[in-house]
Amino acid sequence: MSEFFECEIQSRLRDVNLGGHVDNVEAIRILDEARILFLRFADLATDHARPGLLGGVPDGVAELVGSQRVDYHAEMRFAAFQSFRLRLWVPRVGRSSFTVASQLRVEEGGAPAIVAETTCVLWDHGSQGSWVMDQPVRTTLERYAGEPVGLR
Repeated sequence: MSEFFECEIQSRLRDVNLGGHVDNVEAIRILDEARILFLRFADLATDHARPGLLGGVPDGVAELVGSQRVDYHAEMRFAAFQSFRLRLWVPRVGRSSFTVASQLRVEEGGAPAIVAETTCVLWDHGSQGSWVMDQPVRTTLERYAGEPVGLR
């Protein structure tokens, strides 16, 4: 694997369902939050004017989720002040889309409780069509190349 992005997302009381564990809908929200941090806000030391993996895309281009696959490997019980640990990378770069792989761990060094792959399509709001990646954006995405997560 090349580079990867890691972050922590604080658990919240709203994440918990009546069974006392993190609800699957909230687990997706945690994955989404980490992906948005990676793509739009992380300080990744790129040459782009804006932060994040997609800091080099033109104004008016957004990433839309085209598909998302999630495998749950372990129950995630709520613990106050616990942070979820996430690792993200890019196993596929296409013409106007790419895939973000994610692993969510409940404890440092533990096995992933969730693995996911999310395919994002770059969408140009001005032309109302997909945006074909230029070479600088492609090169930045490829810095984070890695293997797929191995979904069931």
